Amino acid sequence: MTLDSSPTELARYIIEQSPDATIYSDIKGDIRLWNKAATEMFGFSAEQALGQSLDIIIPEKLRKAHWHGFDTAIAKGVTKHSGKPMATKALRADGSEFYTEMSFALIVNEQQEVIGTMAQARDITERYLKDKATRARLKELEQGNVEC
Repeated sequence: MTLDSSPTELARYIIEQSPDATIYSDIKGDIRLWNKAATEMFGFSAEQALGQSLDIIIPEKLRKAHWHGFDTAIAKGVTKHSGKPMATKALRADGSEFYTEMSFALIVNEQQEVIGTMAQARDITERYLKDKATRARLKELEQGNVEC
């Protein structure tokens, strides 16, 4: 890459080399962009993910709530999670679930019409489980069930 790279080419490099999983879906929820970090995190290659529904990374028990929020955001042009990272569970290609922190944004065109959504995600499983264990231990100590 040189300093005279086009903005489009530069954006492509940035997205592909982002350390966070970057996913773009159209307004139907079909995956249209899937970077290298998404492949590493979720286990689907770009070829496997592109054109598929976001359902491939959403655990079954979370899908109804996800699609309700997704459809509402598309219709209203706003998402309550925009700019605020959210911890949730996600699904890997092997069927295993893990904790992820996701940031969401609606993507609009020049006419301010919503044309899709994007998410950036990172695996927080280790941190989440450590925090959960710490909270459980603190609760035990507060209840006086454990000696120090």
